[in-house]
Amino acid sequence: MYIIILTGFLIYILCFPKTAVLAASLGLKLWYEKMMPTLLPVTILSYILIHSGILDEMTHRLHRLIKHIFPVSSVGLYPLIAGLLFGFPLGSKITSELVSSGKMSYEEGKRLFCICNNISPVFISGFIMTNCLNRPDMLLPTYIILYLPPLVLYLFANHKRTFTAPQTFQKKPASMNFQLIDDGIMNGFETLAKLGGYIMMFAILAQMTTLLPVDNQYIRCILIGFTEITNGITYTTNAHMAFSKSYPLIMAYTAFGGLSGLAQTASMIKDTHFPLKPYVFTKIAGTAITFLLATLLVQ
Repeated sequence: MYIIILTGFLIYILCFPKTAVLAASLGLKLWYEKMMPTLLPVTILSYILIHSGILDEMTHRLHRLIKHIFPVSSVGLYPLIAGLLFGFPLGSKITSELVSSGKMSYEEGKRLFCICNNISPVFISGFIMTNCLNRPDMLLPTYIILYLPPLVLYLFANHKRTFTAPQTFQKKPASMNFQLIDDGIMNGFETLAKLGGYIMMFAILAQMTTLLPVDNQYIRCILIGFTEITNGITYTTNAHMAFSKSYPLIMAYTAFGGLSGLAQTASMIKDTHFPLKPYVFTKIAGTAITFLLATLLVQ
């Protein structure tokens, strides 16, 4: 399969160099203009917070209020909140780092990362609802149908569980030094460089799907959108569909994250070896619920 995919990439780039370069440039532009300014500072700060020990006291206090409502440890609160606020795929990266550092149990990590990868509210409000759909009036219900389903799925699957820190974890006093800051900066740039590569490759792959012999515009939108969401959202918007059809489709792309998002997530968790099947099943279930809610909303 890998040989077929790589060969297909090479043939496409050689046969359609202009469109391949255009797709790559659009992917890199998205990475440079949207992801770098948003994710790089947060990625650096997250690394410093996790490895300095400052995070432990912050989440411990908040956990006193949350533990009776949501099945998560005090350490697990941070990737949960970061995944909702700062955008994909930071939640899975932070979860993996917490497990690797011994602050979170593997059992909690493999369950929590399934719901921590969500598209940033800034991306939803700015790019999707304002620039593409021109419907900022629907921002609040859009947030609800995108962010509520994964939380409900996690609560349903883990409501009888109690997660605590690993027995081997020993809390240490918070400490800060320039070596830690340097490591955080390098970690941030390495992470964003990987994401840039994935976005560029899947932008080309999304462009390749336009060559498939598919006449149905609706199916073509689905193929592009579930490959790479930014291209899919743009293509669906330009297809001039009725809003009652385009809005549920775009919500489905956003909830799933695309194959590009799946590849990025796999890269973020490779050191902890979390199983991907539960993540995929959770994403598919959340996507189906979001699509249904979006369809009902615009009827």
